Amino acid sequence: MKALVTGGAGFLGSHLCERLLAEGADVVCMDSFLTGGPRNVEHLIDRPSFRIIECDLTGYVHVPDRLDLVLHFASAASPADYLRYPIETLRVGSVGTLHALGLAREKGARFVLASTSEVYGDPLEHPQRETYWGNVNPVGPRSVYDEAKRFAESLTTAYRHSRRTDTGIVRIFNTYGPRMRPFDGRAIPTFIRQALLGEPITVTGDGSQTRSICYVDDTVQGIMAMAGSGFDGPVNIGNPGELTMLELAMMIKELSGSSSPIAFIDRPTDDPRVRRPDTTLAAERLGWQARVPAREGLRRTIEWFATELKGYRRLTASPA
Repeated sequence: MKALVTGGAGFLGSHLCERLLAEGADVVCMDSFLTGGPRNVEHLIDRPSFRIIECDLTGYVHVPDRLDLVLHFASAASPADYLRYPIETLRVGSVGTLHALGLAREKGARFVLASTSEVYGDPLEHPQRETYWGNVNPVGPRSVYDEAKRFAESLTTAYRHSRRTDTGIVRIFNTYGPRMRPFDGRAIPTFIRQALLGEPITVTGDGSQTRSICYVDDTVQGIMAMAGSGFDGPVNIGNPGELTMLELAMMIKELSGSSSPIAFIDRPTDDPRVRRPDTTLAAERLGWQARVPAREGLRRTIEWFATELKGYRRLTASPA
């Protein structure tokens, strides 16, 4: 099999490249490096079955060889990134998705879109099923990401029905694990960084809002199951175990052995109050369910961050 992963040097994209190579695929990793970085895939560079192309997917895109699978994961994913790059986020969700779909159609490849639980917005249905249409503010600050993904889903569906392209849509819920950036602005890397550096752990609002966190290995397994199916979706890929943000912060503090205090800060505009996937469809159609418990996944992630932050500690240490 020959696969293209757009956004392949990002957090989740790099894990997908690694998994595809482990299964014997030839992999083309395409990335603009706006938010991802070559470091995430540097351990794969010398593999003869791996090729990396620096490319902005919203411009001209060409892959000369055959492709059997296109995994479209190019997008800013953290609030800090998509608020910094709002137009780029909207362009890659629209024009970038159009180009990726066109490439998949040209090659006769299976296409899988990385959508997000953010298409549900601040949900009025809980847990969220794939049949729920969502509650999204189209002019709020988060809309650049939410609406980009909603448009990408619509475009993917249109290609399936009008162009007969083999497509699938996965709605990914709060994935975490090694290779997240310590300063990317998402809750888990922020909490872990703060805990390990002895800084106050900043919980937004009163900490009662919930998230359902899924370890990256489980998410990758679900995406691969979708890629190997003929199912169009959309399908939720996430762990239905639900935690409040305060519970999550306290668990990270405990697992890291930190003495950091908990500090409460203002809750961001349009921050969802609850988030929990109904994964019945994934179990029925893909035979998939999340298996890594939150404590185990967080332990692995904290271990990785502890090594990653050693250099940061040296750089920021005060002179003796």
